[in-house]
Amino acid sequence: MTERVLVAPDKFKGSLSAVEVAARVAAGLARAGFSGEAVRIPVADGGDGTVDAAVSAGYRRIEMGVRGPAGRSVTAAFGLLDGTAVIEAAQACGLSLVSPDSLAPLTATSRGVGELIMAAARMRATRVVLGLGGVATTDGGAGLVQALGARLTDDAGRELPPGGAALARLSTLDLARMRDLSGIEFLVASDVDNPLLGPTGAAAVYAPQKGASADDVPVLEAGLARWADVAEQTCGRSARDAAGAGAAGGLGFAALLFLGAQLRPGIALMLDMLSFGEQLDGARLVITGEGALDAQTLHGKAPAGVAHAAAAHNPAVPVVAIAGVCSLSPAQLREAGITAAYALTDIEPDVSRSMANAGPLVEELAGRIAADWL
Repeated sequence: MTERVLVAPDKFKGSLSAVEVAARVAAGLARAGFSGEAVRIPVADGGDGTVDAAVSAGYRRIEMGVRGPAGRSVTAAFGLLDGTAVIEAAQACGLSLVSPDSLAPLTATSRGVGELIMAAARMRATRVVLGLGGVATTDGGAGLVQALGARLTDDAGRELPPGGAALARLSTLDLARMRDLSGIEFLVASDVDNPLLGPTGAAAVYAPQKGASADDVPVLEAGLARWADVAEQTCGRSARDAAGAGAAGGLGFAALLFLGAQLRPGIALMLDMLSFGEQLDGARLVITGEGALDAQTLHGKAPAGVAHAAAAHNPAVPVVAIAGVCSLSPAQLREAGITAAYALTDIEPDVSRSMANAGPLVEELAGRIAADWL
């Protein structure tokens, strides 16, 4: 029987996509003489790379122009397979779509995410998996709701301009023309459990990462508070204090309140979608990884999620990891379910050179894994 190895890495941020890491690992195993089957399953936790992971698992890639975070049109993609659409918020309003010198924390809009949802609905999707993370917006998902047909107006009846700051002037939320999406199941992939408001909310914690100054944060907080007041009163229920409402600048709040979404841990939802449990049947080893194996890895990042799934399988499948850098002790790795870690900096200690040559270094480490494990 042919030996099977599952290659299930996340991206190495700044150097290789998850798809590229998986390809390099497979090439390194083959070059080292492994003659079995290396099954590539690039993974993501709901942020950047989620659509690419879905496409590599057989989802059809659909590209379209949508309103970007700064109002200009951007090309965004989502994945579609058997009635399930995989939408990555970062494709439509990601930080990567705005240059560092033109961040617009007060006016950035999530409208493009709503346009992707509308497109998926037109293509008869019955389930939408919405990956949150890496966005440039703090508008509480107001832009998304506007794209679905809602009208947000001030006390003079004027439509509000985009962005979180303008929400402080919100007087009326009119849902009369909002698209009925009740026939679609919404699942939100997010590892953030922050509420919408307060010291651990979307504005206080995440807006500074999107360019908000110390003076901007209270402006955004006031806008989100007004948005929550009007939206919850209009909908007749509350979502502001729910775990994850503050995810992606408050997109979590809009998904919970207007779409009736269920929030799930990102990597668990993605592995489910990629049929990872079935792929583990008969596997001898799992190779996972990400750019940095560190304290964050232990809190539900992709490699820990992969390791957890492999440990829960009957029989359990051993897991090793490849990373750019690893700051976890052997005991911490074992706690995460990872038996051994191989870091690019073991070969090239200079991090910038290591990142520049990540591809060949990953292949070399894969050769070491083949020698040690296969």
